Amino acid sequence: MNTTPQEAKELAKGVVDTVGAITDVDIAVCPPYTNLPMVAEAINGSNVKLGAQDVHWEEKGAYTGKVSCAMLKGCGVEYVIIGHSEQRQYFGEIDETVNKKIRAALAAGLLPIVCIGEVLDERKAGKVEQVLETQVQGAFAGISEDHLLKCTIAYEPVWAIGTGETATPEQANEAHVFVRKVLSELYNEETAQAVRIQYGGSMKPGNAKELLSQRDVDGGLIGGASLKPDAFAGIVKPE
Repeated sequence: MNTTPQEAKELAKGVVDTVGAITDVDIAVCPPYTNLPMVAEAINGSNVKLGAQDVHWEEKGAYTGKVSCAMLKGCGVEYVIIGHSEQRQYFGEIDETVNKKIRAALAAGLLPIVCIGEVLDERKAGKVEQVLETQVQGAFAGISEDHLLKCTIAYEPVWAIGTGETATPEQANEAHVFVRKVLSELYNEETAQAVRIQYGGSMKPGNAKELLSQRDVDGGLIGGASLKPDAFAGIVKPE
């Protein structure tokens, strides 16, 4: 929840200026709903894609304050974040609603970025794998293999979001390996290896290269560093 529409437009222009011509990395920015039209205008003609931070699973109706897939598509949105840890923590998101949102997004032709991850107490209690398995199974219940391949999974250790803490590259990779194991059991090994799994926990220019060099880390879901074009660029093209 950052930036006014005008601030978002300037930020998006900065992103386009620094990384908008890069073609070997898929890049998307996900501003608040109110900023989508302005950002769409700012990134038009570049290789930067537009995403949203959430969506509702119903097409329309008495859901005051919510936004539908069709509304997002009307703003030029291609990607949508689903199940972010803050939605789970503050706004009652559960695996069942994550699943409903994924289904709605896929039916509308949007590409879901599905967030999973454990809180600190769960990690300390040795429940990381249990939490991840439950979340993956719940999110993708009834989702076909073809539809799964349209999804990106973002592993975000909740204890490393906005805290300055970061999972070590080894911890991040271990979690990604485990998620692929769960997917291989739900689908098959080939599909599990093909799914893009991003790391989302305080990735910044200083640690991006080491995190992204891990075999099973396919990208990043960027938080605070995305509010500064130069910092974001330092992740997209780490030295």
